Amino acid sequence: MIAIIDYQMGNLRSVQKAFERVGHPATITSDPATLAQASKVVLPGVGAFSDAIAELHRRDLVPLIREAVESGKPFLGICLGLQLLFDCSYEDGQHEGLGILPGEVRPFDVPAELKVPHMGWNEVHYRQRPPIFANIKDQTHFYFVHSYYVVPRDETMVAGETSYPNPFCSMIWRDNVYATQFHPEKSQTAGLQVFRNFAELT
Repeated sequence: MIAIIDYQMGNLRSVQKAFERVGHPATITSDPATLAQASKVVLPGVGAFSDAIAELHRRDLVPLIREAVESGKPFLGICLGLQLLFDCSYEDGQHEGLGILPGEVRPFDVPAELKVPHMGWNEVHYRQRPPIFANIKDQTHFYFVHSYYVVPRDETMVAGETSYPNPFCSMIWRDNVYATQFHPEKSQTAGLQVFRNFAELT
């Protein structure tokens, strides 16, 4: 069973529908027993970092997320779900994250001609190809909507980079943890392939 963590801050139904389209039903849940029984876990997210981490704590989901990662089961973070995995964010102040991955979340500092948030289609260049990107070509375009980006302290976990205009980490992979800054559920054929590959991990 694939469990999508429900903390009222992600486009949960869109992620669920994407899994359904590739033939793998997923359950939206915040129930501890269901999350514990899941074979794979997804942490999506849209919105402000501070609100999201507060809601995860309020729902007592933080230890469940850490347990899911430590168990070795495949874990997928999406957009804000990627950022929450890190130590801290500088979005509207400094806020402590889940601390699962070493690093921080910083705001874009871009030339005036570029808009923030970074929104729309952009290429992902592989630095390494995680198994959830099987059958997806290097420099494939994915859909982004974000004003902040992650800076991992350990660069060996950076799986993909995107430029806006300078390169930033747009995908990470460490052991059983995969996470993307872009939205696979909004990225058409390539995004569906990501979900298919994740669902079929063994």
